[in-house]
Amino acid sequence: MATALTTKKIGRYRDIAWLLMRYGRSDLAKGLGVEGEPSDADESEARDLAKDLEKLGPTFIKVGQLLSTRADWLPEPYVAALSRLQDDVEPFSFGDVERIVQEELGVRISKAFLEFESEPLAAASLGQVHRARLRDGRAVAVKVQRPDIEEQIREDLDVFAEIAGILDRHSSLGETFDLSKMIEEFRKTLLSELDYRQEARNLLTLRENLVEFPRIVVPEPVEDYSTRRVLTMDYVRGRKVTGLSPLTRMEIDGEALAEELFRAYLHQILVDGFFHADPHPGNVFVTEDGRLALIDLGMAARLSDPIQESLLKLLLAISEGQSEEVAEISAEIGEKLETFDPAELRRRTSSLVLGLELSSMSTLRVGRVLSDLSRSSAQAGIRLPPELTLLGKTLLHLDEVGRVLAPDFDPNAAVRRNAADLLRRRVWRSATPGRLAAAALEAKEFLEKLPARVNRFLDLVSNNELKVRVDAIDERLLIEGLHKIANRIALGVILAALIVGAALLVQVPTRFRIFGYPGLAMILFLGAAAGAITLVASILIGDRKKPRSRIPPGG
Repeated sequence: MATALTTKKIGRYRDIAWLLMRYGRSDLAKGLGVEGEPSDADESEARDLAKDLEKLGPTFIKVGQLLSTRADWLPEPYVAALSRLQDDVEPFSFGDVERIVQEELGVRISKAFLEFESEPLAAASLGQVHRARLRDGRAVAVKVQRPDIEEQIREDLDVFAEIAGILDRHSSLGETFDLSKMIEEFRKTLLSELDYRQEARNLLTLRENLVEFPRIVVPEPVEDYSTRRVLTMDYVRGRKVTGLSPLTRMEIDGEALAEELFRAYLHQILVDGFFHADPHPGNVFVTEDGRLALIDLGMAARLSDPIQESLLKLLLAISEGQSEEVAEISAEIGEKLETFDPAELRRRTSSLVLGLELSSMSTLRVGRVLSDLSRSSAQAGIRLPPELTLLGKTLLHLDEVGRVLAPDFDPNAAVRRNAADLLRRRVWRSATPGRLAAAALEAKEFLEKLPARVNRFLDLVSNNELKVRVDAIDERLLIEGLHKIANRIALGVILAALIVGAALLVQVPTRFRIFGYPGLAMILFLGAAAGAITLVASILIGDRKKPRSRIPPGG
C-alpha cells in the first residue's frame, strides 16, 4: 500500500510539473503578472488548459473551477474557458452504488427503495445521480459519491500543499499569491463539498429563503435517506435550460422566468446573504409546469452584512453609471496593495462604466461587469474581496441562463426596479427581536447616563473649567527645536562679537604678539574660528539624526 501511495504521489508531482512547464511562460503566467507584462491571452491555449485539467481528474477539475472565480487574476479567455469546465466522466459500476448505499443507509437498496434505476441520470467527478422511488411512491434522485474519491482528493491536496510551500519560498508566483493559504482554503471548500449532509442543509436553507418566489423550485432533501456519501432529494421532472427546443421556449413565459430568477438571486445575495454559487445552465431546469428548478447546491456561499451593504451600493452605482461612486466603494471594500493608484482606479472604473452605458441590452452582462471590475481594480492596486469575484462568476452564469430564457432581458434595469424593495427588505431583516432588544438596551443605558453627563458638562462651563485638549503636534519636540535654534543664534552672535573685538584689538600696539600680530586679537580670532567650526559640525551632525518617535502616554 505504501508503494502504491508513493507511486501515486510521484505521478501527481509529474502531472503538476508538466502543467507548470507547459503554462509557466504562457499568456496565463503573463495574466497572473508573474512573467512579463499582461497580454491578450490566446483563447485556444485557454481551452487547452481546460482540457488538460479534465484529463488529470476531479481535483484538477475543481482547481480549474475555483480559478474561474478569480477574474482579478486570470485573463478573460481563461476565466471563460475554466467557467465552462464540465466534470462529466464515465459512471462507476452499479455494484459500487449498491455497496455504498448499503454502507451509508444500513439497509439494502431493495429494502430502502421501491425502485432504483441502475443507469445513472448523470455522472460527475465526485459522484453520480440515479433515479429512484421511495416505498411511499415518492420520486427521488439519489446522488452517490464515487468510491474512494475522498481519499484520492486528500492525497492530491497534500501534494498541492507541498508544491505550494516550495513555490511560496522560491518563486514570484508564491510571493504574489500566498499559494499555501490558497490551497488551505481550497481544501476546506472541496472537503465540505464532499459532505452531502452540507448540501442537504443548503437545499433546506434555500427552499426556506425562496418560498415567496412561486416560479422557483428547490428540491427537498429526504433527511432519513441522506448521509455523508448519499444524498436523496426530490426528483425534478424537466429539461436543462440549454436543452430547450424552440417550440418549448415559445410555450413558456421566458421574460417572467428571467425576471423572477434574477430577482430571486438579488434576494439571496443582498437580503439573505446565502446564495447558490453555481447556477450554470446545466444546474437550472425548466420543469414540466413551466417553473425553474435550481439543483446541485454543493457550492453555496455566505456574505457578511458589511459585504452585502457594499454590494448593494456597488450594483446601484453601476446601474446608474456613477463611476466615481464605483471607484470609492471599490477602494473602501478592497485591500490596498503597495501599487495602489487612486487616479488609475478612477480612470479604469470610468472607462468600465462608460463601456457599460454604451452597451446594448443584448450585450450587457452584469456578471462580466463585476469580473471586469475585479480585474481593473487589481491592475490599479486594489484586491477586491473573494466574495465579489465568486459573485461575478455566479452572475455570469445567471446572465447566460437569462439570455436563453429572454434574449432581450435587461439585468441593469432589473437592479433599478428592485432597488427599493431590496432596501426595504434589508431594513426589515435587520429589525429582528435580538437586534431590537440590543438597541433598546443601548438606548436605555444612554438615557440613564445622559442627565449626569449633562450636569457635569454644565458645571465645568459655569466654573470656567472646561478644557479642550488638541493633540495635533508634539509640544516637547517643538520646544526642544526652538531651544536649539535660540542657542545657535546666541552662539552666532557671540562669535560675531569675538570677530569684531579681535578686529578692533589688531589696531592696539602691544609687545605680546602671535605670528607677528597682537596676541590678544589673535586669541579672539582663533576662539571665534574654533566656535564657528563647532557650530558647523553641530549643524551637520545633529540635524541628520532622525527625530525621536513620540511615545503616547501609557504606551
